[in-house]
Amino acid sequence: FFLARSSSQSATMVTPCDVPPGVVTGDNLLKLLTHAKDNGYAIPAFNCTTSSVCNAVMEAGRKNNSPVMIQVSNGGGAFFAGKSVKDPNNCAAGAVAMALHVRAMAPYYGIPVVLHSDHCAKKLLPWFDGMVEADEAYFKQYGEPLYSSHMLDLSEEPDEENIAICVKYFERLVKMKIWLEMEIGITGGEEDGVNNEDVDPEKLYTTPEQVYAVYDALSKIGDMFSIAAAFGNVHGVYKPGNVTLQPERLGKHQAYAKEKLGTDEEKPIFLVMHGGSGSTDEEIATAVKNGVIKMNIDTDTQWAYWDGVRAFEAEKHDYLQGQIGNPEADDKPNKKYYDPRMALRAGEEKMAERLCKAADDLNCVNVLN
Repeated sequence: FFLARSSSQSATMVTPCDVPPGVVTGDNLLKLLTHAKDNGYAIPAFNCTTSSVCNAVMEAGRKNNSPVMIQVSNGGGAFFAGKSVKDPNNCAAGAVAMALHVRAMAPYYGIPVVLHSDHCAKKLLPWFDGMVEADEAYFKQYGEPLYSSHMLDLSEEPDEENIAICVKYFERLVKMKIWLEMEIGITGGEEDGVNNEDVDPEKLYTTPEQVYAVYDALSKIGDMFSIAAAFGNVHGVYKPGNVTLQPERLGKHQAYAKEKLGTDEEKPIFLVMHGGSGSTDEEIATAVKNGVIKMNIDTDTQWAYWDGVRAFEAEKHDYLQGQIGNPEADDKPNKKYYDPRMALRAGEEKMAERLCKAADDLNCVNVLN
């Protein structure tokens, strides 16, 4: 495949990673994320709700010659399934449908794509179970899971319960070489129906001891896991000064783990960053420097998609007021303007533009062969 090269000058030059295009799982996923940690970049992870949004993400990856993560939330799965579907398994069914779409199309974009499920709180475990059952069925037929990785977010539960449930599921996932992401410490703000706007501020900062407790428990089962350690992260975009991010704390987590393990490795833990929208370039760079290999971006990309649609409507407003009749002639048809594909494509293009910036911020440009 021909891969378009980004014009970015800020991305760090790294030895290219040679994982194959398409959805990556198992050993190839571990290779990719290790490459990211070792070479100082993080892979942007975008919440997707439609095939159009999925395609915009993959388009941006192709332009940047970089891997991307397509992730689905519980609400995103419900939307993909169709909001009129009221079956209790609609969220899992939608997540499966999205994964099948991405699996069918990813090879045509010529880049590695990580399929991931986002925050799963304790009350949403039936959704998680449905996706894992789909993974097991897919694994039985094709020798690899449907999804690359899944996330459990039990950060609202006591640490002991959080870790115990993660251990239970990781023992199931490791049989298929599925990556597990977990969260300890709480990401503030509100996203997709999960509201932590009034959380105790102290819970927004995870301690090195908490992070190592997770590492100690999960590393006894396998090495394919990452930790979302809170360092003041908040979902959404807020005015400067309203959110205090402290990404330097992540370096303390790594140093503590290094000492406990007696290893020479500077960054023994795979870390991820949530609440990336609205973060400064310096905050992002510090997080990546300290071992973040994935950053979630949702709010900014939602706006970018809408902004593309909004601009299209503003430009073509007089052609969108009826099926026939516009400034050119009273009897001229407007089908080529109100065809939904026109507005949706404008949204895709604007979103892909914002995604390219996200990858550049994370040094994730031109990292592939």
